[in-house]
Amino acid sequence: MQYGICNLSIVPLRIEPSDPSELVSQVLYGEIFKVLEQRKSWSRIRLAFDNYEGWIDNKQYLEISEDTYKTIKDQDPILSTDLIEFVQGDNNQLYTIPIGSSLNGLEIIGHTFDGHSISTKQDKSNLLKTAFTYLNAPYLWGGKTPFGIDCSGFTQMVYKINGHTILRDASQQATQGQALSFIEESEPGDLAFFDNQEGLITHVGIIMEDNYIIHAHGKVRIDRLDHSGIYNTDRGIHTHKLRVIKKII
Repeated sequence: MQYGICNLSIVPLRIEPSDPSELVSQVLYGEIFKVLEQRKSWSRIRLAFDNYEGWIDNKQYLEISEDTYKTIKDQDPILSTDLIEFVQGDNNQLYTIPIGSSLNGLEIIGHTFDGHSISTKQDKSNLLKTAFTYLNAPYLWGGKTPFGIDCSGFTQMVYKINGHTILRDASQQATQGQALSFIEESEPGDLAFFDNQEGLITHVGIIMEDNYIIHAHGKVRIDRLDHSGIYNTDRGIHTHKLRVIKKII
């Protein structure tokens, strides 16, 4: 088994080993992973954080030893907390990194960092403060950063930055936590899930106070939430049908 660490800011994770292939997620700076299969130009990997799998360009990561992988995996995560920060490499070269990047492997990569970071679990009340950091970020299928993010990437990153692990896709996240019967039972920071006409869960957002929700739909935005679903205040219609509310923490 081979192992790797992402040494660039944002690397595409694709469904097939080719550049035109669908973007299913992104690998952020400092994330570690197992290499499940290696070809001439591409590797199929499994991320340590959430076990998500996909293909990554071989030119966009560094190989590390199994011992290094295990050492970093066993450490409490240290994450960057500013929208954009910089790490410094050889010859004073700067590399940009987005919020939520992992800093545990800095020495392995050969970079230094003097920005803001966090390494402890945060209270549930801090979730919305983090969520507001992403306001107006454009929607991007497979995205996980303020420069482009999808609905479940948004919820996963907000929870991750606060020290909590949830899975990558909305349908996967919906299997976690405790189901609530009514909106009135929810607290700010709980997750609301929405399904399509076939009954498949395709959307997720973070519940706010006073029946509002923050979610990624076109952009990270705030809308009304009622028993039917999400009411888009710009369009004057319900855009998503409520399926279930989950209390994760």
